[in-house]
Amino acid sequence: MTALTGWLGAFEATWTSTNPIDLDLCTRCNACVEACPESAIDFSYQVDLAKCSAHRDCVKVCDAAGAIDFQRVPGETTERFDLVLDLGVEPLIGLHQPPQGYFHAADEARLVSAALRLRGLVGEFEKPKFFQYKHKLCAHSRNEREGCTACIDVCSAQAIGSRRSEDGPEKGGIAVNPNLCVGCGACTTVCPSGALTYATPTPAHQGRRLRTLLSAYRQAGGPKLVGDAALLLHSQGAGVQLVDALGRAARTDPAVRGVPARVIPVDVFHTASVGLDLWLAAIAQGAAQVWVLMTDEEAPDYRAAVAAQMAVGQALLDGLGYRGRHLRLIEARDVASLDAALQVEPAQTVAQPAGFAVQADKRATLDLALDHLLAQAPARPVPEAIALPAASPFGSLQIDTGKCTMCLSCVGACPESALGDNPERPQLRFTEKNCVQCGLCVVTCPEDALALAPRLWLADSGKARKQPRVLHEMQPWACVKCGKPFGTQKAIEGMLTKLAGHSMFQGAALERLKMCGDCRVIDLHTNPNEVKITDL
Repeated sequence: MTALTGWLGAFEATWTSTNPIDLDLCTRCNACVEACPESAIDFSYQVDLAKCSAHRDCVKVCDAAGAIDFQRVPGETTERFDLVLDLGVEPLIGLHQPPQGYFHAADEARLVSAALRLRGLVGEFEKPKFFQYKHKLCAHSRNEREGCTACIDVCSAQAIGSRRSEDGPEKGGIAVNPNLCVGCGACTTVCPSGALTYATPTPAHQGRRLRTLLSAYRQAGGPKLVGDAALLLHSQGAGVQLVDALGRAARTDPAVRGVPARVIPVDVFHTASVGLDLWLAAIAQGAAQVWVLMTDEEAPDYRAAVAAQMAVGQALLDGLGYRGRHLRLIEARDVASLDAALQVEPAQTVAQPAGFAVQADKRATLDLALDHLLAQAPARPVPEAIALPAASPFGSLQIDTGKCTMCLSCVGACPESALGDNPERPQLRFTEKNCVQCGLCVVTCPEDALALAPRLWLADSGKARKQPRVLHEMQPWACVKCGKPFGTQKAIEGMLTKLAGHSMFQGAALERLKMCGDCRVIDLHTNPNEVKITDL
């Protein structure tokens, strides 16, 4: 086998056949098996060339069918299949999350399990679409410059690809193959702009569920009786089994303490599908902690991505003065380790739980959660800025004003309208609230004058980050003819310096570069020394 690609109902396998027996011509009469003196042919109807000593008795007995030919040229064959059962020692598709319809069974136990699951994949199916994609919000690329690649990097099914160099209405974004997508939702968790959102269930639905659980816990008197609630997010597969096993063990083994009364287990389709927006919303709505339980089901990339997002959230909460560890990734594979991980005191949460609803837009939910957490922050005074890890969806820009020429190419590259200009004068404006730290402005800048600075800016009680501020400005150049401002002094002076020695820009031609567009045209047509096309 040289290649295997595709998905459920549309696999394409390519293999090279070098064996003397053509299985399409073979009638399975078993005459060759009986005739071979070296037992080089078994019931797989392939010749073990290491045993064969060229008696060719098999060729003689297969004369009628003509299926055996030791002179056959190796040929490559490509076929399409609906399902694939891979019995090789090493899997042909080595992804942590292979396509649906592909099963690797290297031993008998896995073979039985795979065979049973294959039986259930016969028929017609509607493939669910787990995600919603908004191209206008995507910060992957602009003008073939690459910015954010978070979703592409984290997808363990390799269902997401770049459209950086493609033409069409969605050029510059990403392409998600819904047939390969298995619904883990990790791409929605790491997406800083909210261009990718989980569709089943939606963030609003999941947020409503978590808010209802926390509200019911408060109404039942939970915070006063056993402490503020902790949400334990776990998968519907191995996660459910492990939590159930802990409950059973606590009933029979005095050494096992079980799930504490303040811990609320919440099953989700995939643990990587719930991210920073829902975690912070839950804390703002009264949860003391949000824990994510991961078992062997989750890919290493998912663990790293969730841990990185939790580091951002915890840094925010620490900076606002909330004591304790609020966000934690629990990696447990047995009852004992899960039992020990759950026996933790509540962290400090808000004095007054928020009543907002989780929005469909990720950034809107984050803003609501941050506003409430800031209003309830124990730290007084609140720091002006909180430094955040590199995975942060919040941050500022650092600009080297000595390098910047105010070309404003960064403004055109920004997909979130965080960067803007001023029609009245040469200014570069920045609205920090809109910045998702994608880095497109950094890779677009021809002067390497920009750098990302992950942080949460809280000046003026968080209002300053929502207003545009001037990052850099220059004096405009005034036309030497009419005095109208155009360009900047630095840009025009740089252009004059670079073109001063060029043969095409001498005398009047060089002076013309100091004029605005209108005066330049007038000067060309009124100068008697200029060569006209009618003179040629």
